[in-house]
Amino acid sequence: MTPQPTSSLVTRRGVVAFNVITLEHAEAILDGAERAGEPVILQVSENAIRYHQGRGLPLLRACAALIDEHPAAASLHLDHIVDASLLDLARPDAGVSSVMYDASELPDDENVARTAATASELHARGLWVEAELGAIGGKGGAHTPGVRTVPSEAADYVAATGVDALAVAVGSEHAMTSKSATLDLDLIAAIAAVVPVPLVLHGSSGVPVAQLREAVAAGIAKINVGTALNIAFTSGVRRVLADKPDVTDPRTYLAPARDAVTETVASLLADLFG
Repeated sequence: MTPQPTSSLVTRRGVVAFNVITLEHAEAILDGAERAGEPVILQVSENAIRYHQGRGLPLLRACAALIDEHPAAASLHLDHIVDASLLDLARPDAGVSSVMYDASELPDDENVARTAATASELHARGLWVEAELGAIGGKGGAHTPGVRTVPSEAADYVAATGVDALAVAVGSEHAMTSKSATLDLDLIAAIAAVVPVPLVLHGSSGVPVAQLREAVAAGIAKINVGTALNIAFTSGVRRVLADKPDVTDPRTYLAPARDAVTETVASLLADLFG
């Protein structure tokens, strides 16, 4: 299936965006989406591009090719782009239809100015733009305990930048390995009431599924998941190597790892939307 525009998948019903690090991640996410009968977003972060030695285009093109040949509906998204030079990867031939530009570590005035300029540039290419007000979750700032998005500030930020979606700080945090986060559902509803664009929840691996369902009902439209996939992937590798420590063929442990991610994706989508 041809990569879908992200804008068509981010609806009031909600959609999950899964982080891709390797080709096995992308294959597993699409297989899990097909099993659950739900659309998904494949997202490649700046950190993933850095892992691939700064060469993001081969991974993006591979993801686009997988989507093109797979029955699952999916779009392709660049996530947490801080280095402006990587915006060159947001190309039609790579299948990318959306970008999360992250100027959240800059002072507020500079964040607004750079995000507005970037949004204008990306809109001219026909791309959908997500941004974040505050610091990156899991690294201090907007998503650390006790820090929350102020609805009026969020509304002003969206108006000043012209972005198409906003990541908000409502109680989640990046890189959580246990589902112990507590979302402020009233705050989500309050932000949704004054912000005219879809809201995005980062750090969703640490949120119980029941709360994710409530978050969607309150106004979250895009749910980012990464760490949960890495836990499944690494656990799959460990199980094989524990049983067969002499294995040298990586396919022997990568296939079960991929299967574990597929199961995680399918289960989450079924629990969330089923």
